[in-house]
Amino acid sequence: MMSHLSMDDVLYSKENLSRVLDNLDTGIVAHDTERRIFVFNREAERMTGFLRDEVIGKDCHEVFGAPLCGSRCSFCDGSSFEGDHKAYPLNLVSRSGEVLQVEMSVTAMKRSDGSLWGVMAAMRDVTDLFNLRLRAEDMGRFSGIIGNDPKMLQIFQQIRDVSQYDFPVHITGDTGTGKELVAAAIHNESPRSAKPFVPINCGALPEGLIESELFGHVKGSFTGAVRDKKGRFELADGGTVFLDEVAELSKYMQVKLLRFLQEGTFERVGGEQTLQVNTRIVSATNRDLKKEVAKGDFRDDLYYRLNVVPIKLPPLKERRNDIALLAHHFMEEAARQYPHTSPRISREALGMFMDYSWPGNVRELQNAVRFAIVKSGGGEIGPVDLPHEIRGEVELKSRRGPARKLEPDTVAQVLLRTDGNKAKAAKLLGVGRATLYRFLRDYPDLYTGS
Repeated sequence: MMSHLSMDDVLYSKENLSRVLDNLDTGIVAHDTERRIFVFNREAERMTGFLRDEVIGKDCHEVFGAPLCGSRCSFCDGSSFEGDHKAYPLNLVSRSGEVLQVEMSVTAMKRSDGSLWGVMAAMRDVTDLFNLRLRAEDMGRFSGIIGNDPKMLQIFQQIRDVSQYDFPVHITGDTGTGKELVAAAIHNESPRSAKPFVPINCGALPEGLIESELFGHVKGSFTGAVRDKKGRFELADGGTVFLDEVAELSKYMQVKLLRFLQEGTFERVGGEQTLQVNTRIVSATNRDLKKEVAKGDFRDDLYYRLNVVPIKLPPLKERRNDIALLAHHFMEEAARQYPHTSPRISREALGMFMDYSWPGNVRELQNAVRFAIVKSGGGEIGPVDLPHEIRGEVELKSRRGPARKLEPDTVAQVLLRTDGNKAKAAKLLGVGRATLYRFLRDYPDLYTGS
């Protein structure tokens, strides 16, 4: 007679438990409070590139060369795990250097008396989903940035690629293109994401205070220094410092910043102790730093230190098929903040948005939407509700002749996405079908589909 195995027999057999875990499509890693790994399934092997025999019984920090969870690790300083469960996105770098998009779920394992004896982490690889959406040009949003234009999808890929390295990044782009958003996204996608992101507007700080703001000061170092104060670099230890409008720094401060970038050390104003912090530097400017170097206004050695990985943001007028997406995002944002409103935009008003040159870029678009919501009373936004700058420019273009609302590259991309369906394409572009047909008559070879 066959004996019947109970569920307990299955689960408490180490061999059977390993079989169960190895058949999951989720990576499972478990360690005790001293970070010694005792569970490491087959999917965890695939994702990390490490074999089970290489990691079992070892400190996870030592075997992986760094905390697997980056700055989100709860056991870096031997601290206890707060709460019972944590979930967060993570960019995991495998042994071979491949960057994986991972959804991490960490659960506390406790004894019957409630004391902690270990944690179990479940890792789901969503890299293929991210890449599929990127190839299909169907992102819409990435790490807080709104965009579906091919130029923005390239930016998303750059952010993802650079986030896993501590190399300095320099972001260029016109005012209002979202340089701080990109800097924050680089930080949020990086292993430093649980540590501070500290933005500094170098152009907004008074010349006499900027050194103290960046590096701190000691009590009595100048009038008003009534106590020791940490600078922004100290506050950002373990995280990221974002130096916005870095071209505004004086020559003296450029030298101080260069030394910090070279050596990672500094002294507080009036202090003698040399301090060291571990921060990543992301900088930005709306000026051409090469021209500033040529004019002698910016140090060339500092330029090469900052401009290791350049990212250039396109102006809004070069990503017009994002205008409708952004406008609707800002209206939804307002509706959440002010539930008594129900903002929506008419086709005519959206057409004027598409026709406008947007010298202030995304920031100007956000302000225009807010203005129009107030003017329309929170209902449907018509042309009369738009700021006079937009109405004036578009009306002037109309008097001079028909304005070209569309660009060949943008139209080609949208037609490809809609398989040549011109009605759908016109809707996505925010124009009438007649406008699209007239445009295509001027570009007969733009799309050969139906």
